[in-house]
Amino acid sequence: MLINRNTFTPNDQLRTLIEDNPNLLGVLSRFGLSFGFGDKKVKDACKEDGVDLNSFLAVCNFLCDRNYISYPISLPTLMAYLRKAHTHFLDFLLPSIRRKLIEAINCSDINDVAFLLLKFYDDYVQEVRHHMQHENEDVFSYVSHLLSGEVSKNFRITDYSLNHVSMTKKLNELKDIFIRHYHVKDNEILTSALFDIIYCGNELNRHCDIENKLFIPEVEKLEKSLKLRALEKNVEGKDECTSKEKDILGVMTEREKEIICCVARGMANKEIADKLCLSVHTVTTYRRNIASKLQIHSTAGLTIFAILHNLIDINEVNPHL
Repeated sequence: MLINRNTFTPNDQLRTLIEDNPNLLGVLSRFGLSFGFGDKKVKDACKEDGVDLNSFLAVCNFLCDRNYISYPISLPTLMAYLRKAHTHFLDFLLPSIRRKLIEAINCSDINDVAFLLLKFYDDYVQEVRHHMQHENEDVFSYVSHLLSGEVSKNFRITDYSLNHVSMTKKLNELKDIFIRHYHVKDNEILTSALFDIIYCGNELNRHCDIENKLFIPEVEKLEKSLKLRALEKNVEGKDECTSKEKDILGVMTEREKEIICCVARGMANKEIADKLCLSVHTVTTYRRNIASKLQIHSTAGLTIFAILHNLIDINEVNPHL
């Protein structure tokens, strides 16, 4: 018996999940859980095979329309699961259906139609292969870079999600052609192939749902997290620059700032001395100290410094400097 009928939990026996929904057998193999688990609890079986417990329970609960929100997903684990699902479709399930279709269609005398039906199926499989290879090579690679802290300016998960739909429409068309229009009696192999086509369609829909409702939202959260981190770093950098600016101005006396402003306005030492009621010698000494502190010796350099640190408006600057 399940401990919690609303949610599969770590303390449920693994076999009870399969008894509740036999379709979860495929989930076990894609996560890398071994068969022959006896009466082991889910948490013990996952620990023994090195499987992320929360990700496994999230997928199982999701596929069985149970509460999965409380189980945080590991993106690397989920990507590995999705890759194995792709392998299952491309290397096992779809080729198996093709072999059955070849044997079933050859039982009839409608050879030209048989060729067209098989070509229809092969074209469909090629579309599925292209779709899944794009995910393996491009989408999962992008997410792996995100997990390493690398953000791409040329791609976002929404670029993928906006056009991500289940690959079952054409498969259902093929099934309906056989059921409604392909007249043949007593063909057990064709019946078996049609059962496999229906199963494959259901599995593809479930697979698409996992990508749309578990995988893509997790990637979006990771993108937002990295974007926020970059913004925070940028703000810290600006604060650091502001702090450095304050430090530079902090070593300057008010009198030195006044003299820098006078220099920027194009005043000579004698004019500065008269304006501030100082001797020319004192102004010269101040300018020597300013040059030493700022490592700026030219009038043009001091003018630029004054503008950049908001000591003077650019409109006050002598245009002939």
